[in-house]
Amino acid sequence: MTPRTDLVIFDCDGVLVDSERLAVRVESRLITSLGWELSPDDVLERFVGRSDEYMLGEIEAALGRAVPEWPDLYRDALYASFEEQLTAVPGVTEAIDALDGATCVASSGTHEKMALTLGLTGLLERFEGRIFSTTEVARGKPAPDLFLHAAHRMGAAPERCVVVEDSRSGVEAARAAGMRALGFAGGLTPAEWLEGPGTTVFTDMADLPGLVAP
Repeated sequence: MTPRTDLVIFDCDGVLVDSERLAVRVESRLITSLGWELSPDDVLERFVGRSDEYMLGEIEAALGRAVPEWPDLYRDALYASFEEQLTAVPGVTEAIDALDGATCVASSGTHEKMALTLGLTGLLERFEGRIFSTTEVARGKPAPDLFLHAAHRMGAAPERCVVVEDSRSGVEAARAAGMRALGFAGGLTPAEWLEGPGTTVFTDMADLPGLVAP
């Protein structure tokens, strides 16, 4: 029997804001310019759902050198892309408004990045004061730390939380936290990357409220 849902935890990129399409193009271009040729598909496979720190560590390992210019280079290019083109994921605003219980955001992105992306798309006010970043915990996804941290801060038992994710590392983190996962395959991530125990894969945000209900 499925426990009652007390808290819905949203990932941000690719679930609330349609940023992954923009990010993988920016990352592919910048990483290739540094000397490690990666296509957008390569970036999707390696980095979607992971923290900026993880990505930088992988870049430096592949290049065999430090890349101190990366944080500023990446942030400036990514934010410029967001300012020009970022939108909310289609249907997500209506889906959020149709939910009855508590909600929050738990993302591999920084608070600065989420303030920008959620602000640009008009979603920030819906989650004000209930936004959690991987920078607050010891280990990023696929470790369960971030989701457990969000549940603790929100006063919800893990088994009564539902996580909405669009990345393989995200659904793995939800499973590791003992939470039910809803894998959103309406963006870049192939559905088969999200499938697994305790996980329901869906492609239309209009279906979200019905999937959250026990």
